[in-house]
Amino acid sequence: MNLTIHSGSALQGTTAVPGDKSISHRAALFAALAMGTSTVDRFLVSGVTRAMLDALTALGVAWQVRDQRLTVVGGGLEALRPPLSPLDCRNSATTIRLLAGAVAASGIEATLDGSAGLCRRPMNRIVEPLRQMGVEIQAADQGGAPLHLHGRAPDQPLKGGAYLLPVASAQVKSCLLLAALAADAPVTIREPGPSRDHTERMLRAMGVRIEVAGHAVTLHPPREPLQPLRLTLPGDLSSAAFLIVAAAITPGSQILIRDVGLNPTRTGLLDALRAMGADIVASNPREMSGEPVGDLAIRYAPLHGTRVAGELVVRMIDEFPIFAVAAACATGVTEVREATELRHKESDRIAILARELQALGVAIEPLDDGFRITGGPLAGGRTTAHGDHRIAMSCAVAGLVTRTPVTVDGAEIIHESFPAFAASLQALGAQCA
Repeated sequence: MNLTIHSGSALQGTTAVPGDKSISHRAALFAALAMGTSTVDRFLVSGVTRAMLDALTALGVAWQVRDQRLTVVGGGLEALRPPLSPLDCRNSATTIRLLAGAVAASGIEATLDGSAGLCRRPMNRIVEPLRQMGVEIQAADQGGAPLHLHGRAPDQPLKGGAYLLPVASAQVKSCLLLAALAADAPVTIREPGPSRDHTERMLRAMGVRIEVAGHAVTLHPPREPLQPLRLTLPGDLSSAAFLIVAAAITPGSQILIRDVGLNPTRTGLLDALRAMGADIVASNPREMSGEPVGDLAIRYAPLHGTRVAGELVVRMIDEFPIFAVAAACATGVTEVREATELRHKESDRIAILARELQALGVAIEPLDDGFRITGGPLAGGRTTAHGDHRIAMSCAVAGLVTRTPVTVDGAEIIHESFPAFAASLQALGAQCA
């Protein structure tokens, strides 16, 4: 599928974005581990969450989705059954890493596999600490998927203790917290910086005692079954990011995005854009199922270059492709450093971003741990998604301000996270087809 964007139209109006992808993943899996029936409203149905749901079916969990409401009948950790074939996590690192923790806690035997791209992503980050906890697990020769977890007797709990992560990662932290549900003592996970805390919030809501001190999280293994979930998910800030930047760079634009998740571990992009001069105002702050939520008003304003590094990188790690588009439209130089993790996403996002944005006339220099962009006019042209949904949507947004249209080849990958992306842009006035 190709997607072509034409420039020249200001964006106007009010919109919303799909339910949060990260929280949708967790809600589906955690509901399966609870005892009883859970309901999750505004659940994101997309390629990556479908991988999690299909894996739950293979593990013997009953669920259904109707009108964006997910219903899951959970039977507790002990109710998961060994799958008859490898669990296909497709291209979703969140699915494979969270499932590894849940399978480890349940003690069943299972193999977790996925796409060629997923198999290239580093899994030793979870394999090594899981082994320290007593999980018998093997990875492929290069430290990636498939992962094979051996069974464990019910009277053999995993080991408590403290585990230090070399890289701040919500996926790795969540994997270990899930495994810790079956530990014989509290488990403390220390990270070098902040990472998303959706797992901690959700497990607390399910009755698990969790303590946070700085960048350390301690889980006390529960003695009672996990309580079912009753959630309404906030809009996904990572999806909203594309509309935010679209309005911020397109002259004459003014939009409002309602009910967006504003978890402070996820709002790094807003901080970076505001540092560049973006006109972004948050209003109507409130909580939705334990997560901070608000409405975002974005008005076009001239941008200038900035520098991003340190803890801010982790708080916007998924948003760098669209941030690069904002940087390309800014006056001056924008530099991103300490973001080596970008090379281990759905694609090598540093290399692919450089290649595709250069094709649009952007002056971007790839660096070992980031990139440097000098803002200026964008030419337009043809780009390729490289199987990466965020690359595809970022290139599409760039087309709103290029001299000639932008065509994105392989745009069907957008359905992995934001199926209504093109329709949302069109509703706000963009010309795309």
